[in-house]
Amino acid sequence: MLNRFMQSRLRGLMVLAIILIILPAFLTNSFHYELVTQMAIIAATVVGLNLLVGYAGQISLGHAGFFGLGAYFTGIATGTYGWSSLPALLVGAILVGAIAWIVGRPILRLKGHYLSMATLAVGFIIAIIINNERGLTGGPDGMPVPAFEVFGWELSAFGRYSLFGIEIEGFEAWYMFASVVLLIAVWFALNLIESPIGRALRSVHGSEVAASVVGVNTAKYKSLVFVISAIYASLMGSLYAHFQGFITPSVASFEFSILFITMVVLGGMGSTFGVILGAVVLKLLPQVLADFQELEHVMFGLILMLTMIFMPKGLLPTFTAFVSRKMRKKAGGEA
Repeated sequence: MLNRFMQSRLRGLMVLAIILIILPAFLTNSFHYELVTQMAIIAATVVGLNLLVGYAGQISLGHAGFFGLGAYFTGIATGTYGWSSLPALLVGAILVGAIAWIVGRPILRLKGHYLSMATLAVGFIIAIIINNERGLTGGPDGMPVPAFEVFGWELSAFGRYSLFGIEIEGFEAWYMFASVVLLIAVWFALNLIESPIGRALRSVHGSEVAASVVGVNTAKYKSLVFVISAIYASLMGSLYAHFQGFITPSVASFEFSILFITMVVLGGMGSTFGVILGAVVLKLLPQVLADFQELEHVMFGLILMLTMIFMPKGLLPTFTAFVSRKMRKKAGGEA
């Protein structure tokens, strides 16, 4: 039984790993690598957000605030104060987790539109602080961020590296690094979902009253998953800052928060691999629609609207349900 459980949990992770391994065969230039590296980092962010939204049923419209805090803490710590990247990344995640715990305790008592407005306000406050603290963050002009550096080893998109005797470009090395990070993020999320914490989160999503009746501390688990999702955002924000080499307050903007939540909804709430698909689709669509110029935003919105109308459960859950129905019909016909 344990073997079957592990196989079912790791099957999707293995498929994702295979895709990430063979994907470079289709990437022909540095722009392609930059795009898929951004996809991997943002996908890991929404995997964490999905734990909050898809499994615990708690909305967050200000999650880019935590992403931006991680990015700016790393940028300031490494660029201004000379920290190494790894301590900056970890300390930033701890501080963001503490902030999420402090603000999460009161606002997660709210429900529905009130919760949405509260999380939106948190995101706005963080964005305003980043935008106004010119001496620390550079204000609207942004700030440069040094290359990712650990124990004297530096990872730069413009460098060259040797891997098992093979020379690779910096953007290829960044893609490999981001792919490993995404796999770790997914592995952690899958394990959390299948743990007692994950079952508690699903019970909270189903009915907080019923969960409380059977002894689930709903306030504790909602705060816990809010902190975990914020730490995901902070860590990925830090990596995003190092990869881009320059950040502006847009990383903590309302638009970024809406992008994150749309990826979760489009891919499929409660589907770890679905939200990754949502991240890929929303990062690719602007590239596909770029030739339409002024109609790009109209077509982008139309595609999203039609997807939500005809696939309300999200892309991946709808697709898997369709395939399951076809297989059942085929099995019934053969019988």
